[in-house]
Amino acid sequence: MAVSNTITAVLNFVALMCSIPIIVCGSPPSKTTSASASSGGQWSSSASSSSSSPSPGSSGAFWNRQGLLALYLFAMAALIVLLLSLLIFAFVVTRPDGSYPVYGRGYKEYRFDGFSNWLKTYVGSPENWAKIRTCLSESDFCTKLASNYLTPDQFFQDDISPLQSGCCKPPTVCGYGYVNPTVWVNPSNPGADPDCSLWNNDPSQLCYGCASCKAGLLGNLRKEWRKANVVLIIALVVLIWVYLIACSAFKNAQTEDLFRRYKRGYV
Repeated sequence: MAVSNTITAVLNFVALMCSIPIIVCGSPPSKTTSASASSGGQWSSSASSSSSSPSPGSSGAFWNRQGLLALYLFAMAALIVLLLSLLIFAFVVTRPDGSYPVYGRGYKEYRFDGFSNWLKTYVGSPENWAKIRTCLSESDFCTKLASNYLTPDQFFQDDISPLQSGCCKPPTVCGYGYVNPTVWVNPSNPGADPDCSLWNNDPSQLCYGCASCKAGLLGNLRKEWRKANVVLIIALVVLIWVYLIACSAFKNAQTEDLFRRYKRGYV
């Protein structure tokens, strides 16, 4: 058996073993970002785990069977195209960044209009946001934030997450007075930003109805997808490498098949 056939068979067996825990365990969605917000990571792990297609690849490579190898190569090519399309889509929809720096703050704040139209439509639709807002109000990510800081400077200089920046406090432009990260004093002349009138010190309300909260969620989602893109790139490179080796195994199978036919013709 040729070296390329051996490598293809071994790689597919390893892919099968690695894919089992991925398929069983999956990628659990983050409670604070909702199922819709974690879909990027789930797509990447689903696509990576489906890359095994191990049975035809291992069997075809081990037994030098053209039909099985051809089926395997077709499935691999389709998967590579799928991953490449998903990667391009993820880069396009996450390219716009709605973040902006705030003077005297270690964290950034976020504008909803600064993100891609696809993300804004997907997350910002009334039915989707109603579910996400309920999930956010039932979570404790803002409550935990309130217990992490003893002084205003500690809070203002920290790099909190986009979701915390958008949902757990009012926008800086509103001029609210700091008491703790989730309790703020209403200013006499609040800013013109519509979110300024939506802030509420009630832990179940906070800024969950604000555009800044939607923007913070998109900021978190963008970061998650950017991390998932790294996984997709690695998976794509590995798949292309395995595909090229499998092509060599397929050529070996063709050569051996021609040799068998030649021997049968002269026996």
